[in-house]
Amino acid sequence: MNERILPQIEEKFQSVLIFGPPGAGKGTMGKFLSSAGNHFHLSSGDVFRGLSPESPAGKLYHSFAGKGQLLPDDVTIEIWHHYVMGLIATNRYFPKVQLLLLDGIPRTVKQVEILQRYIAVKKIILLESKHPDTLIQRIQRRALIEKRPDDRNAQVLKKRMEIYEKETFPVLEHYDEKLVMRFDAEQKPLEVLRDILVSLCDTLS
Repeated sequence: MNERILPQIEEKFQSVLIFGPPGAGKGTMGKFLSSAGNHFHLSSGDVFRGLSPESPAGKLYHSFAGKGQLLPDDVTIEIWHHYVMGLIATNRYFPKVQLLLLDGIPRTVKQVEILQRYIAVKKIILLESKHPDTLIQRIQRRALIEKRPDDRNAQVLKKRMEIYEKETFPVLEHYDEKLVMRFDAEQKPLEVLRDILVSLCDTLS
């Protein structure tokens, strides 16, 4: 798979990025905000977990995810791009009238560079936590409920936290600081949602 085969789009997708370490509540906030403002929430985690384990992309994803590692950047963006275009083709996402709430992408500087061809970032929601162990416990509880086997191994989760700190968090440096809105992820979900809605009412309305 190679990023060069991806076609250029005529108009960039108006997007809000949702950043935060594993377990910070990115997916929860994305779902809340999509319902509140009729926007489209796209979780890259859900996209990749939904890949057939028997498909070439699925086998590759599971080989990396099982070790707590990220997919190669070109593969990640190609899968993401094809998925978004499929949403448009099947009338599930309407880019001219909906914001695209991106959760879990971009995760590396290279992904930022590639995605600049396809998205226009209006705001960045940054969910912050000072206690990674609390987030790991939260993920393990969620794993039991949602039956996510890759979220039960504490060592894999710690590896994912390390990757976030080393590779994903620095991604924010490549965006204008004025776009970044910071929120305390250790609050209750409704408290986080309240703070986001108050801060981003004009953007999300």
